[in-house]
Amino acid sequence: MRKAWLLAWCLLCSPLASAQDVAWPSLPVDSATALEAQIPALARQVLADYSDPDPEREQTQRMRLQLVAGRYREAVDTIHGLRERRASIAPAPATTLFLQYELYADAKLRGESSLLPALRRGFAKLDDRAAAQALPAFGANLPRARQDLDAALEKQRGRNSIPQSDALELVRLYLFHQVYAELLPQMPTFSAEDETRRYEIERDIVVPGADVASLRGLVVRSKSVRSPQPVLLGFTIYANDDWSLSDAKAAAAHGYVGVVVYSRGKAGSPGPVAPYEHDGVDAAAAIAWIARQPWCDGRVGMYGNSYNSFTQWAAAKHRPPALKAMMTSASTAPGVDVPMQGNIFVNFIYPWPLWTASNATLDGDTYGDQARWQRLDRNWYESGRAYRDLPRIDGAPNPIFSRWLQHPDYDAYWQAMTPQGEEFARIDIPVLAVTGYFDGARVGVQHYYDEHLRHRPDADHTLLIGPWAHFAMQTGVARVVEGYQVDPSAMIDLPELRYQWFDHVFRGAPRPAPLRDRVNYEVMGADVWKHAPSIEAMANERLRLHLQPAGAVAEGILAEASSRRREFSAQAVDFSDRSDIDWSVPAESLLDKLDPHGGLVFASEPFAAPTELSGLFSGRLDFITNKRDMDLTLSLFERMADGRHLLLAWHMGRASYAKDRNRRELLDPGKRQTLDFRSERLVSRQLQAGSRLVLVLAVNKQRDLQINYGSGKDVSDETVADATEPMRLRWHGNSYIDVPLMR
Repeated sequence: MRKAWLLAWCLLCSPLASAQDVAWPSLPVDSATALEAQIPALARQVLADYSDPDPEREQTQRMRLQLVAGRYREAVDTIHGLRERRASIAPAPATTLFLQYELYADAKLRGESSLLPALRRGFAKLDDRAAAQALPAFGANLPRARQDLDAALEKQRGRNSIPQSDALELVRLYLFHQVYAELLPQMPTFSAEDETRRYEIERDIVVPGADVASLRGLVVRSKSVRSPQPVLLGFTIYANDDWSLSDAKAAAAHGYVGVVVYSRGKAGSPGPVAPYEHDGVDAAAAIAWIARQPWCDGRVGMYGNSYNSFTQWAAAKHRPPALKAMMTSASTAPGVDVPMQGNIFVNFIYPWPLWTASNATLDGDTYGDQARWQRLDRNWYESGRAYRDLPRIDGAPNPIFSRWLQHPDYDAYWQAMTPQGEEFARIDIPVLAVTGYFDGARVGVQHYYDEHLRHRPDADHTLLIGPWAHFAMQTGVARVVEGYQVDPSAMIDLPELRYQWFDHVFRGAPRPAPLRDRVNYEVMGADVWKHAPSIEAMANERLRLHLQPAGAVAEGILAEASSRRREFSAQAVDFSDRSDIDWSVPAESLLDKLDPHGGLVFASEPFAAPTELSGLFSGRLDFITNKRDMDLTLSLFERMADGRHLLLAWHMGRASYAKDRNRRELLDPGKRQTLDFRSERLVSRQLQAGSRLVLVLAVNKQRDLQINYGSGKDVSDETVADATEPMRLRWHGNSYIDVPLMR
């Protein structure tokens, strides 16, 4: 299961390729405090002969070394060089790239003891848009930064030398902590001054929701715009005024009225918090109220990532007249991709309701306690207890998660949260959906796209996808994602695209350049963008590859010819064996070595020439099992000529829901049967000459996923006692996958 954890702000921190060691400037180094004191000298030592073949990484690392070494003038010049390099990719954010470090250097050059004067000077030069673009980088979790630095120092204690890559990381952490330790105390004063100069801000407004509920939110208007304007609304459960104010100010800086409204029960709104359950009716009521305000021209657009993208679809279910456009990204679809995917509950979502629904704001300490959640996964897996017992194993109640477990079908509970059937047909407004090949939420994006077009074929629904992760639509595109080096053409300014899109819809501006057709996608490895009228049109051929045995060789074959053998492989899964408790799915998508973890592996013949794979892979499995149900994952990789593997797409699902996620249909033990599937993870990749396609077919058995023992009972109630015998599978030669290719 690919996890979509919240990432701390970080830019260009990929490690240096060189593994050479650097001697510590002074020995002995038997304490972390002594090590920290030597970091400036270490920076000067590394800087003396530092180089990197990657020009942008070289400049970024050099800037950090220069700042820590006290060479402030040189660091400012390096920052300006980085901005020039970035300007060709994303002009808007390039103007303020590393502004916090430039202002830090400016204060040091002037001998100022406070960063406040430098902040005032720096932001006085920026217009509203540039200031809104820059400000998110001026916040940080200082205690977490201190913990990270202390951990890195402890790693080096007692050593005589340090690998250069570790030295660069240590310098990065040291600089981050030094700068923000001086910066953060000045931000409340500075932010208040800057906001007063630029905006009219109403905090803690009361907004009527549905059912006589009252919601809380905030409104931001530019002082330079007095007439009524379209409103850009973010509706969210994430009650954090710093995040919300940053979004609303960015909207106001672009000439809109920025409004953020919190879910029922958040930020002082009375009543219990119930994620997903009331957001649709409440958002629709909030939109109606906004449209009546004197600062609104009657038009509302919604935007937001992940949960905040779900709330757009939840509002559109009720089709409020003032809602005129939606820009969705990394869209969550409750009951489809969270808290279960393919009707399989996933552990990474377990702490999420404790974070979002335990109080009026957010419980970051609980959510961030990764040791607790890893311990819970291990204890549950090792014990073999029922999945429903997770709260008891944790030692604390989790009532929302427990309520979710009562709905393993995609039933009326889930369906009430988002559009269904004719409700999709009534959504007649422009929709832009943005996601990434490394975005865990692209399953939700695909669900909304499929259902909207199925019920309204002429829907104005545009899809944009590239090699991006879950938060790229908020924070910008990273150069390296899960080990994959992003193509230059994919380094587009996604946060700015939000306003280009709304300018097109509300003000008649040109359609943003990347959005030339309904489906717009970057071909990984080819470094080109392509555009198609549909997902089906991304490919002009579907290559059928049959799963076949390979005799004495452990690896099977993906062959264009069907196997004549009735049975090609037997597989047994012993759910009572927990010796694999330490195994986890690799965090990276680009792997030096494939680890199938007991799954069956099948490889195609190598491609003679570069070949584009674009679209959704699908297939059919032909099998006999001794169980009444099973959970499967099919992972599709590119095996490159050098032996590395790139995860292209995967499908995870419970066999009993393969025909209909709304209704469970158990398997017939001992009877030959088929299961059809389609991956919901869109991908486009130019396979290299000499590459092979590799499929890993696995029965799910890991500590961070619900385990289906196959008894046919509610899976949340099954225990290891239901593993009376291993799950046995006999796979047959009519099993195949269909791969979409553009030739």
